[in-house]
Formats: sequence, C-alpha cells, structure tokens
Amino acid sequence: MQTDDPLDPKCPFTRREFRMAGLDERRLRSAEFKTVFYGVHVHAGVPDSILLRARAALRITDPSAHISHVSAALLHDLCPPERAGTDVSTPEGVSRSHVDGINPHQANPAAEVVLRNGIRVSSPVQTFLDLAGMQGTNLVDLVVVGDRLVRKRLVTESGLVAAAEAWPGRGRRRALRAARLVRAGVDSPMESRLRILIVLAGLPEPQVNVILRRRNGEWEIRLDLAYRGQKVIIEYDGRQHTEIKKQWLRDIERREQLDGWGWRIVIVTAEGIFDDPAQTVQRVWAVARQRHVPGVPRRPTDGWRAYFPTRTPR
Repeated sequence: MQTDDPLDPKCPFTRREFRMAGLDERRLRSAEFKTVFYGVHVHAGVPDSILLRARAALRITDPSAHISHVSAALLHDLCPPERAGTDVSTPEGVSRSHVDGINPHQANPAAEVVLRNGIRVSSPVQTFLDLAGMQGTNLVDLVVVGDRLVRKRLVTESGLVAAAEAWPGRGRRRALRAARLVRAGVDSPMESRLRILIVLAGLPEPQVNVILRRRNGEWEIRLDLAYRGQKVIIEYDGRQHTEIKKQWLRDIERREQLDGWGWRIVIVTAEGIFDDPAQTVQRVWAVARQRHVPGVPRRPTDGWRAYFPTRTPR
C-alpha cells in the first residue's frame, strides 16, 4: 500500500479527491483499489466492514447526514435484523443519496446523533426508536435490540420505556410495546427470542437470569429462564454446547444436579425457535401446566404466530 500519496488510501475517498490530490485517475481502474460505492474507493487491501461502508457512505452525502437504523445498530453491536445496504439519514429538506447500496432515510428533528469512531451515528437509544419506525422490523427484533441495549448498560429498562413514551416520530407505539418487554440480564438474542415466544403464546413470563445459591450465599448455578417457585427451567441450548466437549460434559453434570434438586428442564434449540416454534410452545405449556405455574391458560394463544413463522420442511 502506498504511504507517500497525498491522501490516505486506507480511508474511503472520492474520485474527485483522488484527482485533486494530483494522482493518476487510471490507477482507480487497477487492482490496487476497489469501489465501495459508486464514486467512492479505497485500497484493495482494506477489509470490508460496516465501519468502512459507513465512512464511505458519508463521503458522498450531506455533512448533516448520519448513519442510522440497522447500520447504526451494527456499529453499536446491538444484534439487529439483517438488511442489505448502508442506512443514512438526513434532515428534512436535505437531498437524499440515490447511490446503489445506500438506504436513504429522513431524520426526525428530535433524533439524537453521537460520534462513534469519528463518524456521526444515531445514539444507541435513537437507533432502537428508528428501528421501530422502519418497515420490516417486527416486535421480536426490537426486543432483541432492547435487551442488548440494557445488557450493554447503554440504557435501563425504565429509561428505554421513557424514551419510547417521549418519542414523537414514527413507530412510537411499536417502540413502546417492545420497550415494555425488555428485561435486564438477558445473555443472548436467542434467549430474547425464546422468552418472547413464550410471552406471545399467552404463558406467564418466566423470570430472567435466576441465580441459585448455596446456603452460605455463594453463587451455585445460573438459569436462563425459570418459573422459580415451581422449579421449571426453560433453557436455550446453542450449537456450541455440543461442539465443545468440556462444555457439553459440564452441562450434563449441571442438569443432573438440577434434576436431583427436583427441577424440570425444558431444553430448546435454534430449531425449536426458527423451524418448529409451535412444538416449543406446546412443550413449555405442558410442563408449566403439569407444575401448576400460576396463570397458565387452558391452551396457548396464537399471538406468537405472526412473529415466529413455522418453516416448511425441505
């Protein structure tokens, strides 16, 4: 990579900037550089990343623009839903970009913008609110992002509810409903999805992050989700547990210990959330009924079906 060029080729630059630096424009057509967006280039050795694309997008948009929505969520590590393109918001009255690969949005005047990695980005809470108003984002996606916000201590549960209540923009109702379902202590997006599947099926909400302690008060075992009074555990088991032998053996020992203490464990895998959520709902409901968990309905409701479509077997 050249180090004596008048511009830094490791950072996105426009064709005009390349030309203004007195460099031969024909170099841009060589294997030395690659195109990030039309008219924006970078040295071919720079790996692709959300940060690279964000910086590149802001090179060809108005200075008042900022990274928002899914792209902002990725920069804040909030586990958003997948979406192609880089999201850029501009204030009302400012022309939006129509470059392929850039998703243009109009920013609400109340939107909060922060600096992250030297670029303008929606604040973490603002990103949650923006996602609530974005077409294609559903309630479960929002709860995943909200749980992550609280997990990373970027906001409290009550703070997120207050922000949603005060939000004057699109998606306020959806943001408020999701914020009220956000809980502290959730370890992963899949745990968020499992909990919301149970809640939307009309079952009592299980407690999150239950810690069992010895008589002397020392920490013993952590439970993902539980109906503590009835000794029911609902646990998401990720694929890594079967791929790491030591972890798998520890899980077996732990579950045998819990079984000896009279706990009933319902193990749910990714397939039980994405492929056959109906079976997961039925399993949790049956155990909750058997253990006399208060508030269990005579049968699960269908509220989950709009958010957890059952996949057709291949």
